[in-house]
Amino acid sequence: MGDPERFLRAAEGHARGFWARGARWAAHAGVLDTVRDAGGPGRPARIRAAAERIVGGHGEADGVRLYGGFAFRDRGTTSGWWSEYPPALFHLPEVELDGEGRGAATLRVRALLAPDDDPEAEELRLQSEADAWVERMAAADAPLRPALRGRTEEGNRIAWEFAVERTLEAIAGGGIRKAVLARTLDVELERLVSPVDLVCALWRQHTGTHAFLFEPEPGRALLGAAPEALVTLRGDEFAATSVAGSVAAGETPEDQDRLAEGLLASAKDRAEQRVVTEEMITRLEAAGHEVDADPQPHVLSLARIQHLETEIRAVVREGDALDLVDLLHPTPAVCGLPREAALDFLARTEPFERGWYAGAVGWFDPEGDGHFVPALRMAVGDGRAWRLFAGAGIVDGSVPSSEWEETTIKFQPVLSALMECGVEFDDRASLNGLSEMSRDD
Repeated sequence: MGDPERFLRAAEGHARGFWARGARWAAHAGVLDTVRDAGGPGRPARIRAAAERIVGGHGEADGVRLYGGFAFRDRGTTSGWWSEYPPALFHLPEVELDGEGRGAATLRVRALLAPDDDPEAEELRLQSEADAWVERMAAADAPLRPALRGRTEEGNRIAWEFAVERTLEAIAGGGIRKAVLARTLDVELERLVSPVDLVCALWRQHTGTHAFLFEPEPGRALLGAAPEALVTLRGDEFAATSVAGSVAAGETPEDQDRLAEGLLASAKDRAEQRVVTEEMITRLEAAGHEVDADPQPHVLSLARIQHLETEIRAVVREGDALDLVDLLHPTPAVCGLPREAALDFLARTEPFERGWYAGAVGWFDPEGDGHFVPALRMAVGDGRAWRLFAGAGIVDGSVPSSEWEETTIKFQPVLSALMECGVEFDDRASLNGLSEMSRDD
């Protein structure tokens, strides 16, 4: 029962989602109802009200979650790569499976009852549907993965490095202190790679991250593996992580320890990470929440990279997970400082639409709890064509050529997952740098 890959393969042709941190995971399929929002002031209240209209009056809401997320910008473009991703979108799924590792898991099949529905008859129908899902999962064997060719196409390096120079000029002029400048890498495959295979490869390769998949329409998937958590709220207990500053993981345990010590000793990396932490704490305290954070950062060691990380906790006096996302997103780790000036600068400088890249993805429930992460180390696509995103934090002293190489490293999680799925790339230039150094997302 506890096999999210089988469940997601059995859900082929349905809207699907997958959310994991370490061994804990949740997967869902189908759509009972949808919450959409076009953005603007009052968004959390509107989304809460829409969710209440869906679940209110349909019985006990305990255990109900709505899954989805938000675009990077409050009013994002919804065309091209992002045609199925409005500024805010959440699904109440028909079927959920959640568990830990390959052990026991809980399967839930739901329906929204009308006043004249027969509850006993509906319960029998749902039990039959649950049995059918168990049979589908048992039959959903892993497909063969024959090798297939793929090619990559990066954006113009000269143009991107010129944009970094423009960013440095804006910083020198005092308009901004930092901007997280992103670029893209397009991947074309000779045939489809399932988003389920791809996200599960990411999950296996990067167990310390927050792996996610959201496929609101069959064949239009967003997936990734974020190193940090933006909002985790249970009751009045809030938790998040502030992540910035990076170094390679190293080839041996000794290398890892040596590189981690160097990262902790880096004044520049610590200063960049401190800015992110202090901004998050300041916003939480200004909203009246009682904040407690680690006094010093520690090293978060992942499969190929290590980061400086600070754990932030708070007692939330008022509001819910949606309010906290609205309060904190976008953090300086994915946008820059000051927030509004950096957002305006990026909108004028980046030659593409970010869509949900670096937006907040996850879930919330009617009680106000929720879990959201920034959509990083990610790709969006239809199975044959994928667009990958990566960003670098540009600050005074940044070197354009180095920033290009640093963003190259951040494409590696998805590229490596594609290779595990059988892709052989014609151009290996974009696959270099697995052990190089990077900083912010």
